[in-house]
Amino acid sequence: MNDRNKRNTNKNMKTSKNQVSKKIRTTKDDSNVIKLKTDFDSSNLIKTKKLKTILGVSIIIFILLIGRIGFLQFVEGSSLEEQAYNQQTINQIISPKRGNIYDSTGKALAISAQVDTITINPAKFEKDTEEETAKYKETIATGLSQIFSLDYQETLDKLNSKSQVETIAKKVEQDKVDELKTWMEENEISVGINIDEDTKRYYPYSTVASAVIGFCGSDNQGLSGIESKWDSVLTGTPGKIVSSQGSNQEEIPDAEETYIAAENGSDLTLTIDLNIQSIVEKYLKQAVEENECSRGGNVIAMDPSTGDILAMASYPDYDLNSPYTPNSTLAKTYDSLSNEEKNEALYKMWSNKSVAETYEPGSTFKIITSAVALEENITITDKAGDFYCKGYEEFEDVNNQTIKIRCWRANPHGSQTLRQALMNSCNPAFMQLGKRIGAPTLYKYYEAFGLFDSTNSGLYGEQSSIFQKLENVGPVELATMSFGQRLNITPLQMITAVSCVANDGILMQPRIVKSVTNTDTGAVTETPVTQVRQVISKETANEVKSMMESVVTEGTGKHAAVTGYSIGGKTGTSEPTEANAEEGYVASYVAISPVEDTKIVLLVTLYDPQGENGYQGGQVAGPVVSQMLNEILPYLGVVSSTTGDNSSSNYITVPDVRNKTVAEAEKTLKDAGFKVKTYVNGDANTILVEDQNPKPGSSLPKNSLIILYGEGSTTSTSVVVPDLKGMNASQATSTLQSKNLNINIEGSGTVMAQDYMANEQVPEGTIIKVTLKSTLTDAH
Repeated sequence: MNDRNKRNTNKNMKTSKNQVSKKIRTTKDDSNVIKLKTDFDSSNLIKTKKLKTILGVSIIIFILLIGRIGFLQFVEGSSLEEQAYNQQTINQIISPKRGNIYDSTGKALAISAQVDTITINPAKFEKDTEEETAKYKETIATGLSQIFSLDYQETLDKLNSKSQVETIAKKVEQDKVDELKTWMEENEISVGINIDEDTKRYYPYSTVASAVIGFCGSDNQGLSGIESKWDSVLTGTPGKIVSSQGSNQEEIPDAEETYIAAENGSDLTLTIDLNIQSIVEKYLKQAVEENECSRGGNVIAMDPSTGDILAMASYPDYDLNSPYTPNSTLAKTYDSLSNEEKNEALYKMWSNKSVAETYEPGSTFKIITSAVALEENITITDKAGDFYCKGYEEFEDVNNQTIKIRCWRANPHGSQTLRQALMNSCNPAFMQLGKRIGAPTLYKYYEAFGLFDSTNSGLYGEQSSIFQKLENVGPVELATMSFGQRLNITPLQMITAVSCVANDGILMQPRIVKSVTNTDTGAVTETPVTQVRQVISKETANEVKSMMESVVTEGTGKHAAVTGYSIGGKTGTSEPTEANAEEGYVASYVAISPVEDTKIVLLVTLYDPQGENGYQGGQVAGPVVSQMLNEILPYLGVVSSTTGDNSSSNYITVPDVRNKTVAEAEKTLKDAGFKVKTYVNGDANTILVEDQNPKPGSSLPKNSLIILYGEGSTTSTSVVVPDLKGMNASQATSTLQSKNLNINIEGSGTVMAQDYMANEQVPEGTIIKVTLKSTLTDAH
């Protein structure tokens, strides 16, 4: 460097130094902080502001992480643990067997038959390529949809599902299972299709006691009747098998497996007796159809000493094995109904009229009014001139208008005792009696008889009564209540109250389930017979029963009489209100037998009868009661005071000629006094009798016809039963003989009822039992 350059450099350095010095001096006057004109920059240091930002963000992230961990641990911990468990385990449900339902004699009314459920595991149908997988699944979808009559596309969608398990078909019968197994073998399918044991509810007697028993849905859950009411007892508790699976959803081999056994449902034994149930259903059906009862009918049979329901039926009934199929009555209009109306109609078809619907009991309720009056010493049974019927009673209503409430009979009954008033079913007499008793006393006894509450019978859908509030009961309401109108109770409440009278005044709680049997341990738990309270004295009860017997022997209830048995009864005919005129009359009859030491109480109720027999309870329901009791009482072992017409020398017992040659059997029967008709293909001297009609042991008059069927004979002629109503014994016998039918006569007079309906087809030789009664004009 030359001298000039050195001088310049020194000069510049000196100038720069002077400037810095000057700047320092200037700043020093203001502050002790040295400030530079330019920012200090270095790659080895972080600016303070950025450092604070990074630190703040880090703290926030850390706090969020801690919060999230805490939330997952303490808030969602149990849920996540459950999800992890579900993802890592396979739960195979073991369905419990639903308990059976039996009648009181041990006959099965509802059982669970063994069936199968078909399921698939979609993931197990994967092949090497997507094309092969798709084709394979299409083949399977085709096969499954054809075997089980399923929609192809819906089945294919299940095969393509991401779910672990898809259900293909439930309640599969064995023939379909066998078809599936054969198809799987033919198509070499060994995995992915599962056949699991299941049960299907089956009702051996189809329509018998349908309203009582009810039915189950496809999942074996009770939907109606006993099946629903006692579902928790019948169902049991499912079990399961728990095993582990890997992330590929495959079961881990040799993994620990937990087995939890299913607890099977308990069996129920009902108080219903299938034999009595079949008898009452047979005659109820006949009564509803013959009397053209537009709203059907129902019947209850009860043992008054225990409250046991021996039979309970509603008609029209339905098939428990296909409950969603309309019965013959509903089928007439079903297709014309809207979906909502169809649902309502089905629920109506399933309902149990005995407990689910209320009605006005009419004159059967006079039994209760009589019992109250006698218990309160307001009257006695046979006080002459105690009541007077002039054909009507007058009252003032709430608007101070005078109204007349008339007797059912146009010709007034005149002077009467209480017994005669009950025999005549006289409304004015009971209106007078109700006025003497008073509403407060009547209501006290209504409550004691259990008429204000549900009976707690254990039946499905039970309703309670509808009464006016006591403070709203005026003279008109008191008058109508006294003879059983403008109040609503269930048939079960009615028969329970009458059973109280029949049981020496002791009210029993109705019982439908007799016992519960634990099917795993065999332990049997009896449902206790429950005595509710003593409502009236034994003396009062005996007086009322005596009057009820007079109703049958001398009064309006004669049509319910049964030869050789003491029967007490009361007719009932209730008319609809003006607002519900379309509902029509209700004809009913309640009976007890025997009058002393009563074994059975029977209530028959027919809704809106429109047939030629009219609508009065005595005329319409009375003969039905007689038919039922005529078969039920001997079955219960009640001894008849007389063996009836069958003790005559004209009646003989049909011998058993089966397995004899036709020729030998024919000679045996003719020697016994019978006529014989044979169906035989071949030599009567060598061919054996395979069957006969009537059956051995039947009791028939001489000259009755016996039909013999030889081995190999397929001929069996059916004949149409004629209408015998109104005929005398001779006419009925002659008419049936002309049809190759036999007769069994009960009673005297003209034919009031027959056990096979007119126009029904029966085999030749069938015995037609007819009930003869004297013609009555007063049968209210």
